[in-house]
Amino acid sequence: MPRMLDVSEDVRAEIGDEEADRLLAGDNAPGSYDCTSCRTPGDSDQERTSTVLFVGEETAVLAFAHASCIPSQVVRVAEEQLQGAVASITASDAAEALSASHPEQAVLGVTSGLVLIEGELHPALVVEPTAPVARPGSDGLADEFLSLLAEQGFQPVPDLSAKPTMLPGWSVLVAMGQLHSVLQPGPGGAGQAAWWQAHQPLQVTEGWRAAANKSHTVLVFAAPVGSIGQQPREDLLRDALEKAAANGRLVAAAMPLAGT
Repeated sequence: MPRMLDVSEDVRAEIGDEEADRLLAGDNAPGSYDCTSCRTPGDSDQERTSTVLFVGEETAVLAFAHASCIPSQVVRVAEEQLQGAVASITASDAAEALSASHPEQAVLGVTSGLVLIEGELHPALVVEPTAPVARPGSDGLADEFLSLLAEQGFQPVPDLSAKPTMLPGWSVLVAMGQLHSVLQPGPGGAGQAAWWQAHQPLQVTEGWRAAANKSHTVLVFAAPVGSIGQQPREDLLRDALEKAAANGRLVAAAMPLAGT
């Protein structure tokens, strides 16, 4: 019986019609797998499954995910992210190798909340590293998190009186009410790559999801380690954001919502 695989046109273009047809016929796809998004077991004989192709400059790794988690897609990543994942034959191995070889993703803490701006509640993500972020190749002594983000197009936030501007090529992936990743433009402008990816999808509130589905936009705020902290209530989160902004320690960007 053919496996319940989804192979997007982008994935088919990368792997070729012959390989795509073999996958759809069940020749080269495992029946059981670990979802590359939520890391829980899946079965392509029993449930709709997405093929996800991680593509570097020279290497590609094919992984599998529940179709309810993420759609079939091509994810562009730096070549070094795929080193160690080349020999992997399961999605979980590939995902673990990606996380291990891209540690700057692992130290970013992300909190979701609603932020009132211009009389309207906006869905927001607050990104704060758990340690200082150094520039690649530097001596590692300076925290350059904000300057690195400024180079990507994030804008300084003097206060919370106005929405941040849209950042082209970036998006926030939410599926089935869970936050999966923040995506940035891929190398050479081809596709998108994960800037931050949840080790396990994060649940968002119904209010947050409703606001995101209404505006199709998510506001992403970022601050250096120690600026925001884990705030238990949204009013306290706003107070922390306003304090970080007043101290010149807050940047932000608006991003389109990908998913639902």
